[in-house]
Amino acid sequence: MKYRILAKPSYSLLELELEGGEEVIAESGAMVYMRNVELATEVKGGILSGLKRAMLGGESFFINRYVAKGKALLGLAPPYNGDITHINLSGRIYAQSGSFLASSPSINIDTKWGGAKTFFAGEGLFLLKLEGVGDLFLASFGGIEEINVDGKLAVDTGHIVAFEETLDFRITKVGGLKATLLSGEGLVAEFSGKGKVWIQTRSIGEYIGWLASLLPSQRR
Repeated sequence: MKYRILAKPSYSLLELELEGGEEVIAESGAMVYMRNVELATEVKGGILSGLKRAMLGGESFFINRYVAKGKALLGLAPPYNGDITHINLSGRIYAQSGSFLASSPSINIDTKWGGAKTFFAGEGLFLLKLEGVGDLFLASFGGIEEINVDGKLAVDTGHIVAFEETLDFRITKVGGLKATLLSGEGLVAEFSGKGKVWIQTRSIGEYIGWLASLLPSQRR
């Protein structure tokens, strides 16, 4: 499908040009504008899959399906400031919850148990499992950068958008106990192997913490 990503990287908007009969699925509430497009709301994969995405993966229960009626135009955007990236998917990747924006209908969206290591990282117990062949669009808080890993790479857990299944990872500390407590850095995901990692340049958790520090303290 033809696409443009506008207003990068802080307020990105995805614009799709669709031909007659062409379809795209998108996260509920992502539509900004559309022309010659028919909208249908469904539970992709059935009720159980919808419940897994909503309760475990942090995504919407419903998925919107857009079908072009002739030459069509569709604008989509995430609910927060940040970037959008396109991945020409052929296989499987894992992504943090909330990062899915849109894809070809051939892409399957499921959840995967991330193990106790993701719990201790404070990033939730489940990851999105995205697999199939087609166009995939992910969104982030902040800009998105793609890093090729050949060996090892440590990434702060709050900055991970997605990674390829060819990579293994473990949650570990930045350094010793003193470094962990005093450096302002927490736990990191240490990736090993060969593959791609997509990172976001800002962390939602750190941003919320910074905003909270500016609020006046309540005195009784």
